[in-house]
Amino acid sequence: MPTPPPSASDPLLEHFLRYLQGERDASPHTLRNYRLDLLQFAAGQWGADAPPPFRWREADRYAARRFLASFQRAGQKATTTNRKLSSLRSFYRFLIREGHTDLNPFRAVQSPKLPKRLPQVLSVVDVGRLLDAPRKAGPAPGVAESPKWKAFDDYARHRDTAILELLYSTGMRVSELTGLTADRLDYLSGVIKVRGKGKKERLCPMGNPAARALKAALAARELWLLVLGQRGGSALFLNCDGGPLTVRSIERMLKKYAVLVGLSPRLSPHTLRHSFATHLLDAGADLRSVQELLGHASLSTTQIYTHVSIERLKAVYDQAHPRA
Repeated sequence: MPTPPPSASDPLLEHFLRYLQGERDASPHTLRNYRLDLLQFAAGQWGADAPPPFRWREADRYAARRFLASFQRAGQKATTTNRKLSSLRSFYRFLIREGHTDLNPFRAVQSPKLPKRLPQVLSVVDVGRLLDAPRKAGPAPGVAESPKWKAFDDYARHRDTAILELLYSTGMRVSELTGLTADRLDYLSGVIKVRGKGKKERLCPMGNPAARALKAALAARELWLLVLGQRGGSALFLNCDGGPLTVRSIERMLKKYAVLVGLSPRLSPHTLRHSFATHLLDAGADLRSVQELLGHASLSTTQIYTHVSIERLKAVYDQAHPRA
């Protein structure tokens, strides 16, 4: 699907994005996705070289169906296609409300059905192996030759331990973790204030192992910054340049440790979130409490973990019962 150049500026599109930012408090990531989706539709409807302003009022349900079909032919995942359809529906609802059109061509377009996939979950034993991996990893080659890199290597292993402990202890999303700052920590109460999707805030209880790992990481960070001769930024976790650690960096880090302890390299930070929720339910936690801890807006989203627990019980039954 062709996309107009990023410099292309359409008045109604920009008005919509300003509305999302000002009225809906949308994140920069959400705004980028909306812009991409709308520009992709405009490129498919009027051509990649068509200059703005675009003739949004002319689009009909056939144009909406062609847009959907183009992604299906390209083999896009149903989740991606559904997100793009949601973007266009929202945009046209906005245009109708503002009096720019009378028709939402995407209203009647049926979204592709999502495949029912159970989330990947680690056992309690495998989680323990993964959380211990940074402590068991040896120093990086050549770090002993440089005081600066020795201090960073020590900090990195404490930092990685704290990250893995926090992801499993709180069940927070990795994007929520990268947005943490020191003022969001409350060691006395044992909670962390997390800003989740839609910039909604919630309190996440922090277990004692995670709190100890975090304190050790912050102490190692101070020693490294002292050797480096600079002050740390507001982000809780830093990279080797002193800047905030990114989601992609944490994903690479987790895969490295997963391979080190013999787990699947396909593991992601979200696997620890899935494991957090499933282990709570396995231990008797009620669904509403798990919903609050995960920051899910809908209970139906959390209910997938009940299916995971049932599947695990069935697997144990099949392996252990003599007449399974």
